[in-house]
Amino acid sequence: MSLSLSPSYAAAVGWPAALAAWMGRCIAAERGRLPPWLAVALGGGVLLYFGLTEEPPLALAGLAPPLLALALWTAARRPLLGWILGLPAAAALGFAAAAWSAAGQPPMPELPRGAIDLSGRVAAVELLPEGRRLTLDAARLGAEAPLARQVRVRLKAGDPARPAPGDLIRVRALLRPPAPPAYPGAWDFQRAAWFSGLAGSGFAIGPAAIEPAASGAPGLAGLRAGIEGRVTTALPGAAGAVAAALLTGGQSAIPATDLAAMRDSGLAHLLSVSGLHIAIVMGLAFGTLRFGIALIPPLALRLPGKSIAAVGALAVGGLYLLLTGAAVPMQRSFAMAALATLAILAGRRALSLRAWALAAAAVLLLQPAALLGASFQMSFAAVLALIAGWEWLRPRLPRAGTGGAAWRRRLALAGFGILATSLLAGAATTPFGLHHFGRLQLYGVVANAVAVPLTSILVMPAGMAAAALMPFGLELPALRAMGWGVEAILAVAHAVAGWPGAALPAKPIPAWGLGACAFGQLWLCLWQGRWRLLGLPLLLLGLTSAAWQRPPDILVSADARLIGFRTGEGLALQRLSGASALTRESWLRLSGAAAAEPLPKQGMLDAGRLDCEAERCLYQVQPGAPAVILLRGGDPAAACAAAELVVSAEPVRGRCAAQRIDRFAVWRNGAHAIWIEPGGLRVLSDRAARGDRPWVPPMPVPRGVPSQEPPAPVE
Repeated sequence: MSLSLSPSYAAAVGWPAALAAWMGRCIAAERGRLPPWLAVALGGGVLLYFGLTEEPPLALAGLAPPLLALALWTAARRPLLGWILGLPAAAALGFAAAAWSAAGQPPMPELPRGAIDLSGRVAAVELLPEGRRLTLDAARLGAEAPLARQVRVRLKAGDPARPAPGDLIRVRALLRPPAPPAYPGAWDFQRAAWFSGLAGSGFAIGPAAIEPAASGAPGLAGLRAGIEGRVTTALPGAAGAVAAALLTGGQSAIPATDLAAMRDSGLAHLLSVSGLHIAIVMGLAFGTLRFGIALIPPLALRLPGKSIAAVGALAVGGLYLLLTGAAVPMQRSFAMAALATLAILAGRRALSLRAWALAAAAVLLLQPAALLGASFQMSFAAVLALIAGWEWLRPRLPRAGTGGAAWRRRLALAGFGILATSLLAGAATTPFGLHHFGRLQLYGVVANAVAVPLTSILVMPAGMAAAALMPFGLELPALRAMGWGVEAILAVAHAVAGWPGAALPAKPIPAWGLGACAFGQLWLCLWQGRWRLLGLPLLLLGLTSAAWQRPPDILVSADARLIGFRTGEGLALQRLSGASALTRESWLRLSGAAAAEPLPKQGMLDAGRLDCEAERCLYQVQPGAPAVILLRGGDPAAACAAAELVVSAEPVRGRCAAQRIDRFAVWRNGAHAIWIEPGGLRVLSDRAARGDRPWVPPMPVPRGVPSQEPPAPVE
């Protein structure tokens, strides 16, 4: 496919028409690669919905059916034109799915601010390094009616209660609603809670009283809790917690130090039950069933062993999906496994880009909000890169051949496969890791080269054998073998995480940069012709976008307990009692800093840009720039006269000529970010960034003043 255009043709019709004609020829040559782009358009419609700052009329969702009908009618007659019309139709369907999903969620209740008698039915039990965390259905706050949403509560560390799913529980607790974003544009916990059905979480301040269930545990929750209990009893410590996570999907019991080591070594994906795990489980089930059928000659001669084994493996994979909580990576993996099973039954290729696209579309239609999470993005990006990468590599790899050297060549190809898989998946997920976590794992390929074979050959097979033997009480030998493998993986994780520069903090790439990276990956992987290389500049643009994005000069948390100033050395913080550690970590990631320093009680930082006295700090990025004063108990009137912006953790009372961000401002509008620019100050509040959406709490009104008109949010 030539990328050059005839000069006479270009002169005759002009560059726009010539470019359009060239693109038309390219698309016509890629007919087999067009369907996956419909899933991309579906995701684009979901992103459009979540990118709005006002809730659109639900009637707009009604545009999707006629657009889809028009695209299907056209595709039956003119396939290429039908595909072109299908792109906006798929986007409209994604937009409609997100709008319908948001509108169908129950309202968010107002939780009491003080201690409350909490009661409800235990839906799930999560083991913690110390204690247990319960998820309650139909929770009652005192004598009020049951909530339509779930509540999570952490029991006291020394509580002897051992509730099981299905039990009724009563406990004295403190509850809090989902936290707002740490800064404007940060991860939205309230949006995640809105779509997950969570009302709030908290902790017990008294012992729990349990009434055992009369009708048993809901669904597979009881089985999940039973497996976790038997695994952690047989394998105490971190090895047992990791083994239980691989079998049931719950990571809450893993100690923080081991979680950090797995993350910094690039092995955290092993803890998130996903494609690798379900592939091992279904592969073992497929092999066992097919081998069992082959051992019985009458069955082997009369039954299609491969098809029966494929269907049985899919059933085992579905059970594993439900047992592990049906997280997004597992939904993607199971959807692709179902399509692969259908392909085996039909005699078609099991893994393809169309299967990837169908799995993505299924997850997006069921859970549109999943698109915004790191789990969905990294999972689908890794699989896309693996499919496209191996599609390109397969014809270029040498065959194993026959003879005495064949086994050595097979071994070399297997080693190359492990290395290439780690490189492809790691490269594909790097932009998403930078955006969400602001960290680079430099030695992930080395750690995965050891840990992935251990997981595939020892850990997961032993775990599945233990699960199969549990009904007979014979699981201990298999669990011990699984524990040896897990301990080896943890040893690799701690060793690699201890290497110099194993996990480097990096400035996160902004949302638009992540979008450029994602579209560049899609363009590179979904097309076949040379024009796919046009995705590389987009990838480069997205990966370097952090260098063009200036972090805020000042950050104020949603409770004003944290106030940060950007300096040449990193981030200087005023941290009051009760400040959120999670918010602090989010600010450090945003700034690309490894640590923060406290504001001095008296003295200067950053060559005088930040000058602190006992009652106030003066922040001025350069001479002539707008001055900002942080009040620490000083005279508000003097500060208002000397600065263009006054920041305070306490209310600034009285008239103030300067703009002010105080305790009242963040109470009304959430966290604030301030940029000091040559033309003045740019202030963005969380409420202005998120807009008026169902998951954004309404503007609070002072008690006793219900009719007060709330002030407009800071833009």
